[in-house]
Amino acid sequence: MNNQLKNILIVRTDRIGDVVLSLPLARIIKEKYPDAKISFLVREYTKALVLNNPFIDEVITLEEKFSKVLIRKNVSKLRQKKFDTAFIVYPTFKISLIIFLSGIKIRIGSGYRLYSFLFNKKIFEHRKDAVKHELEYNLSLLSAIDIQNAGGIDNVRFDLSVNKSSLNKVDEILNSVGIRKDEKFIIIHPGSGGSAVDLPIDKFKELIKHLTDTKYKIVLTGSERETEICNRLALNEFVFNLAGRFNLEELIALISKCSLLVANSTGPIHIAAALNKFTFGFYPKVKVCSAKRWGPYTDKKFIYEPELDCKDCTIEQCEKLNCMSTINITRVFNNIVSVIENLNGDKNEI
Repeated sequence: MNNQLKNILIVRTDRIGDVVLSLPLARIIKEKYPDAKISFLVREYTKALVLNNPFIDEVITLEEKFSKVLIRKNVSKLRQKKFDTAFIVYPTFKISLIIFLSGIKIRIGSGYRLYSFLFNKKIFEHRKDAVKHELEYNLSLLSAIDIQNAGGIDNVRFDLSVNKSSLNKVDEILNSVGIRKDEKFIIIHPGSGGSAVDLPIDKFKELIKHLTDTKYKIVLTGSERETEICNRLALNEFVFNLAGRFNLEELIALISKCSLLVANSTGPIHIAAALNKFTFGFYPKVKVCSAKRWGPYTDKKFIYEPELDCKDCTIEQCEKLNCMSTINITRVFNNIVSVIENLNGDKNEI
């Protein structure tokens, strides 16, 4: 099979964090098969994550109209590329059908979907069991082309690039609100895509009060829809609400400039980890969205879970019991201060 690996497609058409956790595949494949061309199929809004990656030869965007995947257009586009191998990293029926109809000879995906007959190389793992990290589930697919890599912080690289023009734009925006070019700040990203259970806003307020009492500058980030949530956290002159001000390329640049990032289980926490930043994450004890599966993949992380002794928790139960409110914010604050103090002499020092 190895001599057939000339033109490989990696398919990850879901959200920001999902794409970040699939980036290491490109380097690992390229190191094993240096002559192979590697392409990445992503949605338009996550495209910035794969641009200028030295191990990705081509970026292809999914054809959609009003968020509806266009099967014929995508099949036509992919057929022209003549891929011999495709990794459907996290499949949906439509995406799997598109890959099948595109005439790609080797189609690698999960063996546990109703439509897994569309793949001819199957990996039998239930991701919902969350016995390992999402990134490690992604790596398991590589065994189909004779690559064994179980992961580990020291064994993967994200190769996430920072755009220089976006850095300049970020500097302009920061300067306009009173943060100088070389001045350090903390990012707090209080929203999420709704895939997990978030830390309550009152808990974020408590943390921000502690941090600003210590004169740390805080930049709040989020989508345009999350502007109002961030407005509620703009407690004083040390907090800058920049929700909705950055596109994804600019958000990557902004995160590259921060000292550390605080967030729920959401895309920016994975961007920060990929950029080797300290990350502070809030996670429920629900298996499918736990830190074990979805935590930042870095050794520079602090994870906070509900301080309750619960088992077999569900999202509904976690929300009903308000479990996330049991997280001790004083401990979070003390950990942040400890990290900042230990950054003495580091370029990230506040």
